[in-house]
Formats: sequence, C-alpha cells, structure tokens
Amino acid sequence: MKRIHLFEFEDMSWFPDLIRNYMTDFLAFMANATKMYRPILPILEKGIHASGAGHFIDLASGSGGGLLSLNRELLKKMPHLKIWISDYYPNWEAFERIKQGTKNIDYVKNPVDARNVPDELNGLRTMFLSFHHFQPADAKEILQDAIHADSPIAIFEAQDRSFVSLLAMFFSPITVLLTAPFIKPFSLGRLFFTYLVPIIPLAAWWDGIVSSLRTYSIPEMMELINTLEGADKMTWEMGKEKSGPGFVIYLLGIPK
Repeated sequence: MKRIHLFEFEDMSWFPDLIRNYMTDFLAFMANATKMYRPILPILEKGIHASGAGHFIDLASGSGGGLLSLNRELLKKMPHLKIWISDYYPNWEAFERIKQGTKNIDYVKNPVDARNVPDELNGLRTMFLSFHHFQPADAKEILQDAIHADSPIAIFEAQDRSFVSLLAMFFSPITVLLTAPFIKPFSLGRLFFTYLVPIIPLAAWWDGIVSSLRTYSIPEMMELINTLEGADKMTWEMGKEKSGPGFVIYLLGIPK
C-alpha cells in the first residue's frame, strides 16, 4: 500500500487546543503505560553520545509525557542528562507539569518548527510518533535542517501501513474509553468529551488510522535521505525493534 497523506485533526490550526491536548495526553499515557520506547534505548543512547552535548531536544512533543518512562531508564545510565521538549502547538500546562515533576526535563518557551530548529537548540534531535505528520517536502526539510546544523537526529514511529497496525488503530476508541478515567491529571472535561460528547474517541480513531496510512516505510525514508544535500555527511541507520505486541520503526542519523 502506498503512503496516503490524509488530514489529521491534531494538525488543524482550527482544532480546539483543549481536545488536541486531551488526545496527546492519551498518547503519552499509552506510551508510558506500555513502556513502548524501552527497546529503542540503545539507539537513543547512541545518538545522545554522538551529539556530545549531554542533552537532547525533542521536537513535536505533543503533551511530552511519553518521555517520562524513557527518561527514568536513561537517568540510570546518564544521571546528568537534560531533556528539552517542544512543539509547534505547545501544550503549556502539560509541559509545566512535566517540568515540575522531574529534575531534568524543561521545555522551550516558544513554538518550535521541526523544519527550522533554532541554532541555540543544539544536541540530538528526537521525534516520537510525529514524523508521519509531515508531507515528503516537509519531512525532507526536517532531515536537511539536521544535516545543515551538523546535528544527530533520531525518529521513532510505532505504527505502519500493515493490516495488523491498521486493525489496532481501528479499535483504538475502545482503548480511549477504557483509559480516560486513569489519565492524569484527572479532568471532568476529558470525561465529558469521551463519554457524553465522544469527540476524543472519534478523533483518535480517525487520526490513528490516518497515522498508519501516513507512516513512512524504511525504503521510503531511504528515498527521502537520497534526495538530501550532504546526506553523505551523516551515517544513517534504520530498522524495526520489537516492542511488546508491536514494534518501533526507527531512523538514526549521526554526523560523520
């Protein structure tokens, strides 16, 4: 199946921030509850060490909470690690909660465009479950900007265009219904838009399926890289890591 770039509600500027934040809170909750990112720790560590900066900047962080379980594992080996979270549509309340609840995570105070990262935000760049939001031209800009900045970049996705992935996304509203009362901080608004006016499960259903249809395969990521100026200045690694019943697709680029 070829990649299909349909719209996602989360990407729409008119989509209410309140609902967008509830949806990204759900994604963060699931990432932490399932420890989705644990298998890619060695890949992430490799990128952090390659940057030599002792920190990394996460782009398109959503609610940022998906990094919490990963951060706990990283601190066991890198006690002085610093993480910066950022987004083009920042969830400031979630970012502030994460900052207050951890010793080493802070957030960028302004919206950050992954295609044009400010020079002062150096170190490894990461993208978790977000690269698929970008059309090929924009995806290439993200990679090209990392090359120009001589910055390592690590991209992780947990879905693809396979039948199994699409089937899991088709039933995702059930997961939304089952988890809503347990997502912190507790919110009556979240319950209202989950059970009484079910915008969250319906939007999550659509965005989940579209996310699968949008996700770049490993050969497609290689095609993107082959069109970049100075791509040979980086060492590129791509693959799939088993994660519970699913997997994580990764792309790691390290300056030579």
